[in-house]
Amino acid sequence: MNILDWKTKQNNVEVPFCPARVVLQDFTGIPAMVDFAAMREAVRNAGGDPVKVNPACPTDLTVDHSLQIDFSKCAIQNAPNPGGGDSQKPMAKLSPLKAQPRKLPCRGQTGCKGPCSAGDSGRHSGQFSAQIENTPILCPFHLQPVPEPETVLKNQEMEFGRNRERLQFFKWSSKVFKNISVIPPETGMAHQVNLEYLSRVVFEVKDFLYPDSVVGTDSHTTMVNGLGILGWGVGGIETEAVMLGMPVTLTLPEVVGCELTGTASPLATSIDIVVSITKHLKQADVAGKFVEFFGSGVSQLSVADRTTIANMCPEYGAILSFFPVDNVTLKHLKHTGFDKAKLEVMEAYLKAVKLFRNDESSSREPEYSQVVQISLSSIIPYVSGPKRSQDRVAVNNMKSDFQACLNEKSGVKGFQIAAEKQNDIVPVQYEGNEYKLSHGCIVIAAVISCTNNCNPSVMLAAGLLAKKAVEAGLAVKPYIRTSLSPGSGMVTHYLSSSGVLPYLSKLGFEVVGYGCSTCVGNTAPLPEAIRNAIKQGDIIACGVLSGTKNFEGRLCDCVRANYLASPPLVVAYAIAGTVRIDFETEPLGTGFNGKSIYLRDIWPTRRELHTVEEECVISSMFKELKEKMEKGNKRWNLLEAPESTLFPWDLKSTYIRCPSFFDKLAKEPVSPQPIENAHVLLYLGDSVTTDHISPAGSIARSSAAAKYLTNKGLTPREFNSYGARRGNDAVMTRGTFANIKLLNKFIGKPAPKTIHFPSGQTLDVFEAAELYQREGTPVIILAGKKYGLGSSRDWAAKGPFLLGVKAVLAESYEKVHRSQLIGIGIAPLQFLPGENPSTLGLTGREQFSILFPPELSPGMTLDIKTSTGKVFSVIALFENDMEITLYKYGGSLNFVARRFL
Repeated sequence: MNILDWKTKQNNVEVPFCPARVVLQDFTGIPAMVDFAAMREAVRNAGGDPVKVNPACPTDLTVDHSLQIDFSKCAIQNAPNPGGGDSQKPMAKLSPLKAQPRKLPCRGQTGCKGPCSAGDSGRHSGQFSAQIENTPILCPFHLQPVPEPETVLKNQEMEFGRNRERLQFFKWSSKVFKNISVIPPETGMAHQVNLEYLSRVVFEVKDFLYPDSVVGTDSHTTMVNGLGILGWGVGGIETEAVMLGMPVTLTLPEVVGCELTGTASPLATSIDIVVSITKHLKQADVAGKFVEFFGSGVSQLSVADRTTIANMCPEYGAILSFFPVDNVTLKHLKHTGFDKAKLEVMEAYLKAVKLFRNDESSSREPEYSQVVQISLSSIIPYVSGPKRSQDRVAVNNMKSDFQACLNEKSGVKGFQIAAEKQNDIVPVQYEGNEYKLSHGCIVIAAVISCTNNCNPSVMLAAGLLAKKAVEAGLAVKPYIRTSLSPGSGMVTHYLSSSGVLPYLSKLGFEVVGYGCSTCVGNTAPLPEAIRNAIKQGDIIACGVLSGTKNFEGRLCDCVRANYLASPPLVVAYAIAGTVRIDFETEPLGTGFNGKSIYLRDIWPTRRELHTVEEECVISSMFKELKEKMEKGNKRWNLLEAPESTLFPWDLKSTYIRCPSFFDKLAKEPVSPQPIENAHVLLYLGDSVTTDHISPAGSIARSSAAAKYLTNKGLTPREFNSYGARRGNDAVMTRGTFANIKLLNKFIGKPAPKTIHFPSGQTLDVFEAAELYQREGTPVIILAGKKYGLGSSRDWAAKGPFLLGVKAVLAESYEKVHRSQLIGIGIAPLQFLPGENPSTLGLTGREQFSILFPPELSPGMTLDIKTSTGKVFSVIALFENDMEITLYKYGGSLNFVARRFL
């Protein structure tokens, strides 16, 4: 009844929702499964039956975040990537592959007879080795299978070597827990697998039909809304509760109708459409709302376009962005191999329950809380950066905008470079040649799997642009760290079958593997000479990538400007070698015979793209990949794992450790305890991201986590990354607030440090928190606006909890992170409107006391008293009674665990 009366009930009532399934990726999947293993242990210790601890909701876990780029462009790097890890010494001794002589392409044959080569496939050889499962590569001239590049094999060997413990734990989980399916490494990205393989659109269970729906920990879960499947991202802690049968409880949201009209420019890609819609919806303030697209423009978007648009909804704050199933969706599903009979049942069911969008009845559109209109005709190509994804820059303004960034004061866009140094040039010797680095030079260019690889048009555009560039005589400078990390084998398949993969390789964009890499900071280190030149000249070096996250320092600590761009623009900027270029008036470079080549000369037309897409993206690709996915891969199939009911914890392990979350498992709730005389652990500003709170990339050698691993006998090359070690609470707690870009107002400069006020010492955040815990002193965090931005990350809540943080006091929160804090037992408190530490005269050096009433209620006001005698009011940011219940039990993990006692 509340939903039917939505006009008066929205934003005022709670709605429980039980999704049909859950998806996990391994960075968040491993702590979830470690918690399940620990829960079995705790239930056994409390006298319960551990076998009963199983997911109640079907769950798919994709191991996709363990790939690191140790090898690129077929050159074996002796030094591992910033994440470190097992050095695999026999492999490390191998010398770089020698360039092979150019072979003539095999044309005019009726079939492939042995390995094929379409000429020189890269700046360093296109040598091939034995083919592996799930990653089909075809001869680009007659579509017969050829072996996988050496680069992929080497990266996969390293991946399985350094992550063996984690993979064995995942395999144990798949054996002993019911309702868990593990998709092994090298299959594809979680969101890609979700789209291509896991999505049902309509579930059919024992002749009962119901709509497919999903929640997941992957930040790209919302992509499935482009396929007509309701889905959104939640925190790892919430996900664990859903897996155990609890509903997602949310306040009945407003539904914003986004009307699309007109036709986009031929130069505008799906990414341009995405960032334009992002800007419009940010301005429309859709935070915490559902968005549904309608209008004549919707029919002009392919399912690939829709999933790309839906993917970005977390960036503009919406819970999800939904495209109802229509004829375009059905046509797509038919091409991807859906059973004809199932499609007929699906269409009939969706029409019967009025969930099918019919173009012919568009005059009777649904009724929405609010309508936003966007004309696709007004969209022009953009990039986003240099530090935040919401800062859009028109491509034709890129050169002048970067110049403005050099002039601006250091901040969200500026770099504050003195005018007399803005044209500095630093010469550098690399591979026997001299190059010149200057502000705006590009040193990383990555076509990666975050947003674009579900969309054939933008990936094919990059390939066709590369083909035209090579044919025109253009090249990419060898020091630029280029890479191509597809979302699944399907992407490699259509790039190869369309004949563009060798041209991408020629420019250095060779397939490095299948999984998150550059996007999560797992890129190979820059050449030492280039790093030194950048630091010597204080150069603002740039990275360009086709992803969704570009926080400063995320790709590499010496790359300060990062731009998000469509795949073809990534290739174009890599060829140009700089972002300080006007594509309209300046050439990308000089081609054959000294001819100047402009971007317009090699940009593929929309007709070219559609022709190649029709010929290459065919149903056989999806069918073959689904068959291979179901078979698994050889390394995974041969991997041994225990089968015991309880996991046999290895006390020496630095990857998997039984966490302490259930040490005080409570059978009954208790009244919230007062927080007395708490010190402020950190005093933070605005837009603190989950990357700042819980890094996912490399483990710095001077960090508290590094000291712990060193004491365990590991060398820096064996550290791996924070993401890989999320199954070890000791590492993750030490990694909390260990980001080098963390700006703590107590310190006054970016550093993972704080002040322990009783002693006056400046320490690592972990060391200070450890001292406070020994003294029995609670701690809180002061923060500004939008605390917890970025990818949902359970350790961004778990880490502070284990540091002893009892509450966070901020001006505003990212919605998912606020829920995560409650789910672990940390109180999210918010300053009253118009108030903040400055207006209240707080320095953060005071001690704070917070008294909770016996009966909390959603949104109630609490009083805080400081050691200086100041008293002020804050809002207890609990949105509903369920959140209060979870907080009383010490978080959702303890709440659900007690049900097994």
